Parts: sequence; structure tokens; C-alpha cells
Amino acid sequence: MDEKRKSTRHRVLKAGKIAFSGAVVDCTVRNLSETGAALDVVSSVGIPDHFTLIIAVDHVQKPCRVAWRKATRIGVHFG
Repeated sequence: MDEKRKSTRHRVLKAGKIAFSGAVVDCTVRNLSETGAALDVVSSVGIPDHFTLIIAVDHVQKPCRVAWRKATRIGVHFG
């Protein structure tokens, strides 16, 4: 299968938070690149198409747009 991502993603295991409209949902960042990430969540239901990803350990806040979603995983583009 051909890789279509603009930058290589690296496997990670970091705690994250999905923030939107005053709500915060815990997530686990499973892979990460300069342009996006894959996030594990308890459920992708109710998470909007645009939100802010917070990775506290790295002091990072990134605006995100959902590229794809499954029941418990969301792929996002930064920006």
C-alpha cells in the first residue's frame, strides 16, 4: 500500500485531551507527525469535526480537523 501522508508518523503513547465548546474528552495519541495524528478514544460519537488537541506533557495545543473516524480511533490533520 502506498503511503499518502505528507510526513511520516511516529508511534507514540501519550495522554491527550480533545477540547471543543467548553468540553474536554480524554484520548491517547497513538501516532504523531508534523501534519497529523491518530487518537484513541472511548467513543468517537459526539466529537466534532474541528477541535483542539492538547498534549500537556509536550506543552502542545494543535487545532485539528478530522480526516477519518472509526468507533474508537480518530485520524486528524493539524491546522
